[in-house]
Amino acid sequence: MRRFLVMVALGACLGGWFMPEASARSKGLQIYFIDVEGGQSTLIVSPAGQSLLIDAGFGGFNGAHPRRIVEAAKKAGIHHIDYMLVTHYHRDHVGGVPELAKLIHIDTFVDHGPNREDSDITRMDYASYQKVIGDSKHLVLKPGQGIPMKGLTIEVMSADGEHLSSPLPGAGEANPYCGQDGQPETDDSENARSLGTLLTYGKFRFIDLGDLTKKKELALMCPDNPIGTVDLFLVSHHGLALSNSKALVWALHPRVAIMNNGARKGGAPEAWQTVKDSPGLQDLWQLHYAVNSDSAHNVDEKFIANPKADADDEGYDIKVSAEADGTFTVTNERNHFSKTYTK
Repeated sequence: MRRFLVMVALGACLGGWFMPEASARSKGLQIYFIDVEGGQSTLIVSPAGQSLLIDAGFGGFNGAHPRRIVEAAKKAGIHHIDYMLVTHYHRDHVGGVPELAKLIHIDTFVDHGPNREDSDITRMDYASYQKVIGDSKHLVLKPGQGIPMKGLTIEVMSADGEHLSSPLPGAGEANPYCGQDGQPETDDSENARSLGTLLTYGKFRFIDLGDLTKKKELALMCPDNPIGTVDLFLVSHHGLALSNSKALVWALHPRVAIMNNGARKGGAPEAWQTVKDSPGLQDLWQLHYAVNSDSAHNVDEKFIANPKADADDEGYDIKVSAEADGTFTVTNERNHFSKTYTK
């Protein structure tokens, strides 16, 4: 008790109150890549304690995915979601939102605007999502706009089929990898409408383009690279070959990539190899062992959160802790294997 009073008095003398919670609030950036078995759900918690959840995985499965998100939120020390960003309206991204909203309060919903896909399933999932929004705060974002989070810069790279029109500061050089991916077919699905974002925290940069497909990747990245390089890349579209062009991945030059594949979804050998061969890549991490691939196109087990082929419900996550100087640590929450990457 005496020690606590001394600390309080010292804090007051220094012009402010010392609070035991201050150390928790001084954490760096936290990112949780949550296992939603081939869908997407990425929880971002700023050093100031604000939260951004990108997608909520599938609905159903007895509410397993929303519960995993809430569990990640508890580990991160948050009790509500400040921003719920939906990249697009496919079931593996938006399906879990209605159940999640019953478990944890969501302040603001963020998306690219109306559903554009001619599909009964997608129309149904979009309608369910709209019901959840109700009278809540709602942001529809366009390329070049952003999300106001203290201490972070979050900018939209792609949304509703459009892309960034002007290069970011320090970017805009010719992309040497354009022309190496052939001529991808037009994609009329919601994937091509994905709301993709770039997060910057000091010198640390993380990009997540949802399920953006190759033709839209090339439109974004060619002939000039408007983004520059990144430290951390969430492999697009769960590691499917419909996405992950060399013009995107190699030009971004990530130091680390994380693939949010499922045991039997994503992790395609072609896309896996493109990411693995990216110039300067130090490591690729996977949420699941890709059963439909082979051992040559899966990383070492210590880099895989859920390596058991017949145990889809293990539910282990991958966590990233980043500092403003660009240093970040990736941790496999199954085996607690961690690796730190410095500039």
